[in-house]
Amino acid sequence: MPPNNPVLMVAEMQAAEQALIDAGTGVDALMQRAGRGAAEWVWRMAAGRPVTVLCGPGNNGGDGYVIAEVLRGRGIDVMVVAPVEPKTGAAQNARALYEGEIVSGANERQGALLVDCLFGSGLTRPLSNDLLALLTKLADRHGQRIAIDLPSGVESDSGALLNPDLPRNDLTLALGAWKFAHWTMPASATMGARRLVDIGVRDTVAAATLSARPHLDPPAPDAHKYRRGLLAVVAGAMPGAGLLAATAAMHGGAGYVKLLADRSHPAVPAALVVDERPLAKALGDERIAALLIGPGLGRDGAARERLGAVLDCCVPLVLDADALMLLECRKFTGEALVTPHEGELAALCDTFGVSGEGKRGKAQALAAASGLTVLAKGPDTVLCAPDGTTRLFAPGPSWLSTAGTGDVLAGIAASRLATGLSAFTAAEQAVWLHHEAARIAGAAFTASELAQAVKPAYARFL
Repeated sequence: MPPNNPVLMVAEMQAAEQALIDAGTGVDALMQRAGRGAAEWVWRMAAGRPVTVLCGPGNNGGDGYVIAEVLRGRGIDVMVVAPVEPKTGAAQNARALYEGEIVSGANERQGALLVDCLFGSGLTRPLSNDLLALLTKLADRHGQRIAIDLPSGVESDSGALLNPDLPRNDLTLALGAWKFAHWTMPASATMGARRLVDIGVRDTVAAATLSARPHLDPPAPDAHKYRRGLLAVVAGAMPGAGLLAATAAMHGGAGYVKLLADRSHPAVPAALVVDERPLAKALGDERIAALLIGPGLGRDGAARERLGAVLDCCVPLVLDADALMLLECRKFTGEALVTPHEGELAALCDTFGVSGEGKRGKAQALAAASGLTVLAKGPDTVLCAPDGTTRLFAPGPSWLSTAGTGDVLAGIAASRLATGLSAFTAAEQAVWLHHEAARIAGAAFTASELAQAVKPAYARFL
C-alpha cells in the first residue's frame, strides 16, 4: 500500500512550517512557495477569465496577494478585494509586491472565479457580519469559487462551520498538508474537489493520515479455499441483512463463505453454503478464519445467546449492526473490528464509559478503552486502532446513503479479515472497495446491486 498523507492539527501545521523556517526557508519565501503553487491551480481553472481574490489580514491573505500577482503577470483580469489591511509582515510584503488593483469592498465586481483567501486554518471564531456579507455577495457574483487552504468560516481541527450558510466551493487547495476539516463533516461538504499544494512539509508526525489507494493481490499460485480464508457469517432473525453481507463477502477475497443459520433462508445464492446446525456446533469448525455477526441479528434473548457464543470464539471478528447494540463492556485482545454509524458509535461509547469530541474523538476513545478497531462509517468515515493510529478517507458516492449498504461494508471487511489481514488493514481496504463498488453501481442502486458490484470493484485494485 502506498504511503498515506498526514492530516494535521493547526498546532502541528504551525510546527511543520516553523521547521521549514528553522531549516532556512524564510517566511516570505514560504508564502511565495504556497501562493505560487496555488496560483497554478487557479490559473488553470480561470482559463483566461476574470478573477477576484478576497484577501484577509493574515498570512492566508498574503497567499492571496501572491496568487493575484502571478495571475496579473500572466495577463489575467484580476482584482484584489481587501476589506482589512494586512497585519503580518509577510502579508504586508506580499501586498507590496502586487502591482494590480486593490479595492476594499465588493462594489459591482463580478467575475468568473472567486478566490477565497480571507481566513485560513487559524480561524477559531465566526466571521463578523460585514465580512460574511462581503464573502457571500462576492460568491453570488462569481460562477466558480476556490478556497485557499480552507474555506473562510471553517474551524480546522473539528470541521465545524463557525457561520451558518457558508458559500460552497468548487475547489479547495490545502497548503502544505491536509487539515481535519478537509475530510470532516460538515465542513467537508463545502469544499468541492480537494487538492494538495506541496510547500515542502516532510517527515511530519501527524495525528492522523489520509488513506491512500490500496493495491490488492490475486490469490497465491498454490492457494485453495481454506488458505484464502473461511468466513462464517452468523445469521439472525432477519435473513436479508445476513445474506447481503455474505453475498458481498463472497466477492471480497475470502475463499469460502458460510452462512450459519438456525432456519432455512429463501433465495440463497447457489455458491453460498448454509450451515443450519446448532450454532455452538457450527462454530466448532477449526477452519473458520473470521466471523461476522450483527447484520439482521435481532436484539432478543436468542440474539444475545448467539452473540455470546461468537464472542467466546478465539478468531478474528467483525461486529456490526445489532451486535453493537447488544455488546457489553469488555476488553478485546485479538483482531476485532466494529463498524458503527454515528448513533451506534454513541451507544458504544456509553457502553464502554468513554467520551470524545466529535466522531473522531469518540472513535479514538472507544478503540483505546475496548481494544477494538473502530470503523466509524458515514460521509466522513474514520478508522481508529487501539494504539491511536487514525485514518481518514475521501468521501464515497452519496448514493451509499441507502438501507443495507452498511451490511455490504461489513461483509467486505469480514472477507478481507478472513484472508489473514489485520482488522485495521481489512477495514481500510473494505472502505475503498465499498466506495468503488458504489461508483460502479451508479445512481440509485440497491444494496443487493452494490454487493454484486464488489467483484468488478476488486478487479480495479489488482
